[in-house]
Amino acid sequence: MEVMEMTEKEQIQKNVEEFSRLQDYMVDSDKESTAYKKMKKRYIELKVILTTFGVNLTELDYIKE
Repeated sequence: MEVMEMTEKEQIQKNVEEFSRLQDYMVDSDKESTAYKKMKKRYIELKVILTTFGVNLTELDYIKE
């Protein structure tokens, strides 16, 4: 079975989309909930990943935590 690897561009796109979707969920969640705390952990991970790829988060990050 052949394994297809994602290009860097595809990885960036996937992570940008997830980052945006995650922020939408965070806005609709109670900040004290367990779910929000788990989402915030992933939010931070995605910020690190996107920053490492050189993505400017100024326009993308509307949670700003």
